[in-house]
Amino acid sequence: MAGRFDGKVAVITGGAQGIGLATAHRFAQDGADIALVDLAGSPLAGAADAIRATGRRVLTVEADVTQADQVRRYAEAVEAEFGGAHYFFNNAGILGPVTRSFLDYPEEAFDQVIAVNVKGVWLGLRAMAPLIAKSGGGAIVNTASVAGLGGTPTIFAYGASKHAVVGMTKSAAMSLGAQGVRVNAVCPAPIDTQMADQLTGTDDPAKIAERKERFAQGNLIGRIGEPEDVASLVTFLCSDDASFITGGIYTVDGGSRAR
Repeated sequence: MAGRFDGKVAVITGGAQGIGLATAHRFAQDGADIALVDLAGSPLAGAADAIRATGRRVLTVEADVTQADQVRRYAEAVEAEFGGAHYFFNNAGILGPVTRSFLDYPEEAFDQVIAVNVKGVWLGLRAMAPLIAKSGGGAIVNTASVAGLGGTPTIFAYGASKHAVVGMTKSAAMSLGAQGVRVNAVCPAPIDTQMADQLTGTDDPAKIAERKERFAQGNLIGRIGEPEDVASLVTFLCSDDASFITGGIYTVDGGSRAR
C-alpha cells in the first residue's frame, strides 16, 4: 500500500529525540525519506538506525541551528543526498531556565533561548524554503507553543520566543504562498518529553511526576500529551489533505485553552 509521502523528503531539526523523532517516524511510516538535524552529541545515530529499520533512507547532519553556516550546510547536505526536499519540520528549541519572574531572568540565558528559538527558526526558514520551492513545493511546520499564545512569567524568554515563532509563521506564509510552499505552526501544551521535565525546575522524580499529573488534570482529555500527538498534526499539515491550509496556528493541548 502506497504511503501518502512516497517519493518525498522530510527534514526535521531537533530530530534526535522527543517530538522531532516521533514526527520523523511518522513521516517514514508514510513513505518519506528523512533528514535528521540535531546538535553534536545528541543521539542522532540511534535515531537514524531506528528509522532505517522501516526501510527508509535517512541522512543525519550535526548542526547548531543558531549558526548560519551550519544551517546552510544542512540544507546543502539534504540537496546533495536527496536532490531536494518537500517538508520541513522547523522544530529545534530549548526551554531555558525557570524563574520566579522576568526580573530574575539571566541575560545570558535570554540571549541563548532567543538565538535557538527565534534566530534558529528564521535561519531554517531562509535555508529550506527555496529548496522546497525548487523541489516543486511543499510545506513547512514551525514548532511554537501554547506559551506563545499567552503570558508565561516563569519561562519568560521561552514564551517570548514562541510568540515570535507565531509571527514568523504568518509572515512566512504570506511570502511563500505564491511559490507553492505552505507554512503553519503547531502549539503544543507540555508534552511528555525531557522539556516537560525541565518545567519543574528540579531533578526530583517525585516532583516531576506530580507536575505531569497537574498537566494531565489541566486539560479536557485527562492525560499529558505524547510526542506522537504532535507528530500526527505535523504530518497532517504537510499532507495533501491540508493543501488549502497555510498561515495557521494550531494547538495540541488536550483542550487546555478551552477552559
